[in-house]
Amino acid sequence: MKKTALLAAILMSAVSFGAVAATQISKDEADHFKLASLGNVNVSASGGAISSPSDLHDKLSKLADDKGGEYYRIIAAREHGPNFEAVAEVYKKADK
Repeated sequence: MKKTALLAAILMSAVSFGAVAATQISKDEADHFKLASLGNVNVSASGGAISSPSDLHDKLSKLADDKGGEYYRIIAAREHGPNFEAVAEVYKKADK
């Protein structure tokens, strides 16, 4: 029983450390902190899967993470029927 509880605690801590998500920032913040751009990501034609602003932010954050970024800045966004679509620039700290 103790081994199972220890294993569960180790697995949960590993998951929580890996769950760091990219953060939305403004253009002023990107300029002020001299962040390095990694390019753009976009979300479109989701078939209704991204149907709220929070879904959109979650998806952009994941895409930024996948690209190696720590931050993202929404360049353009719109609601199109049941979908939210957006383009965001992804950034990381310049010293990395």
